[in-house]
Amino acid sequence: MAETSIVWFRQDLRLADQAALAAAAAAGLVVPVYVLDDAAPGDWAIGGAQRWWLHHSLAALGAALAEAGAPLILRRGDAADEIARLAEEVGATRVHAIRHYEPWWKAAEAALGKRIALGLHDGYLLADPAAVRTGSGGRYRIFTPFWRALEQRMPPPAPAPAPKRIVGGGTVRSDRLEDWALLPNRPNWATGFDEWTPGEAGAQEALATFGEAIDGYEVDRNMPAKEGSSRLSPHLHHGEISPAAVWHAASRRGVGPAAFLREIGWRDFTSNLIDQIPDYADRNGRVAMDRMPWRSGAEADRDFAAWTRGQTGYPIVDAGMRQLWTSGWMHNRVRMITASFLIKHLLIDWRRGERWFWDTLVDADYGNNSVNWQWVAGSGVDSSPFGRIMAPLGQSAKFDAADYIRRWVPELAGLPDAAIHDPEEAGCTPTGYPAKLIGHREGRERALAAARSTLSESAAT
Repeated sequence: MAETSIVWFRQDLRLADQAALAAAAAAGLVVPVYVLDDAAPGDWAIGGAQRWWLHHSLAALGAALAEAGAPLILRRGDAADEIARLAEEVGATRVHAIRHYEPWWKAAEAALGKRIALGLHDGYLLADPAAVRTGSGGRYRIFTPFWRALEQRMPPPAPAPAPKRIVGGGTVRSDRLEDWALLPNRPNWATGFDEWTPGEAGAQEALATFGEAIDGYEVDRNMPAKEGSSRLSPHLHHGEISPAAVWHAASRRGVGPAAFLREIGWRDFTSNLIDQIPDYADRNGRVAMDRMPWRSGAEADRDFAAWTRGQTGYPIVDAGMRQLWTSGWMHNRVRMITASFLIKHLLIDWRRGERWFWDTLVDADYGNNSVNWQWVAGSGVDSSPFGRIMAPLGQSAKFDAADYIRRWVPELAGLPDAAIHDPEEAGCTPTGYPAKLIGHREGRERALAAARSTLSESAAT
């Protein structure tokens, strides 16, 4: 008699190279389910931009599964409870799922595994980070040696095609996707998100488009005005394409993709860190940074609000923040510039910026978001020193961001390249564009003074 298995979908919303689905399909009858669990993550329930993406990705996944013969079941509530309840309804004896590393998913896996047989499969990363070990058997906390060790395990297994045959395990109650109200309404702030195509087909299209430009990635990824990055991050985060599929597609291009493959490895590294330090998004990796005198109060709140709206008086920062709000995404180089500006020029706690990105990025990932913010803040276990302060005006000119600024800060569109990076200094600030919240030198000196105070107090204790 065929076994009935549940496939628990989370951030792995695809049919191809989906080991949990393949295992269930090989065993017999398949009941696919996605549970919207907003309670388990606590403060880290998915933000507004991710919810927009999730709606469209689930719609695409549901259509693909229905066509294959196994309709997607939608439930809302505690994931372990809902899946255990579903197992009773359909007579399932086993649950298959892709292994995840966020602390709430690990807790849910442990709770569910006590109630029903649970098979966890690799597929969210290039390799299980717990298997990437030092010579003495320890875990890595620094990227470069981690990357070297991970490279020794590459290439990953070749991506498997979608199962040729999926037999559904019966019809049971399912929520309607529309009733989850994942899409914004009144107002619909996601009108600029139409540049994205969520879903497995959209991920394959993005990979094909990037493949035509991958040889220039090492240089072009730093140029905001160019389409030099892969734009695969939201597809990878939601699991619409496997990192193994991306790796093999990129590797076929020869030596050109080396820098890109390293970035895929960084994604593994960030999951490796949160696997070891589950609350990394909430606390400094370096204890000394607990003493940092972050600004607070009404003035800091006004500065933070200006940063979120793209009204800082620094064109490259404002362009990035407006791109984020409009499209749910921001160019990687500009992410670093905007984060550094908030942390160091404005001396505002990195966790406030991290939370803003969590709510507004379609690719907001618990590991990437927390590790990247701590890297910029100098607070992480592997990070840039706090005293390394990015000069946004210089970065803007160095990476030729003039046309990027013109697109996202239209009130500056008429300025020549020589003035657009710093119109205040050039004496040609258009009416309506704000003055700088703080001068570069003033902000830099304030940040360095705070760092000296923090480090000296830590040394004294």
